[in-house]
Amino acid sequence: MDDIVQAALKKWPNVPHCYGWLALDARGDWYMRDERIQQAGPFPRVKGSRIDHDKLLSFIGRNYDSDERGAWFFQNGPQRVYVELECTPWVWRLQPDGRVQSHTGRDVRVESVWLDETGHLYLLADLGFGLVHTQDMGLAAEAVEAGRWAPQDCLAAKLPALYRFQRRPHA
Repeated sequence: MDDIVQAALKKWPNVPHCYGWLALDARGDWYMRDERIQQAGPFPRVKGSRIDHDKLLSFIGRNYDSDERGAWFFQNGPQRVYVELECTPWVWRLQPDGRVQSHTGRDVRVESVWLDETGHLYLLADLGFGLVHTQDMGLAAEAVEAGRWAPQDCLAAKLPALYRFQRRPHA
C-alpha cells in the first residue's frame, strides 16, 4: 500500500467501511456505483460509471487487497472500500511475448490453468486467482496448443469457495 494510505490508517483507524460503491467487471474495468446506480439494480446488470482516470486507476491498483474473509477492497486513505466482483478478483491480460499481467498492470507467474463448463479460462498465479480477458483467448489458445498450459476442468460455481473470494462483500 502507498505510504500516504498507511499514514491515514494510523491517523484515522476507525473510519467505517464502504460497501456497494466500487465494482470490478469481467474485463478488468472499475466502476463507481453511487446511491442512484445502486438503487437502479445490482452489479453487473447496472454497472455505474466506468473509471477512466489513469492516476486514479493506478492508485486503486496499488491499494487493492483482500481481507481474511476473502472480500476484496480498495484502501482509500483510512476508508476500506469493498469491491463487488462480476467474476474474479483478478483479470489477466496475456502479452504477445508470453507474459501475463493483472488488470492492475502487475506481472505474474502462472501456477495452474482452469477451464469451466462454459468455456471461461482462469489462471491461478502467484498473485491470486483470476479470469483471462476475453480479448486474449487467441493468445491463451496458442499457449495451450504449444503445451505451455494444460487446462484442468472446474465448475464456475465452486471457484469462490475454492479460491477464497467473495463476489458480493457485506458488513
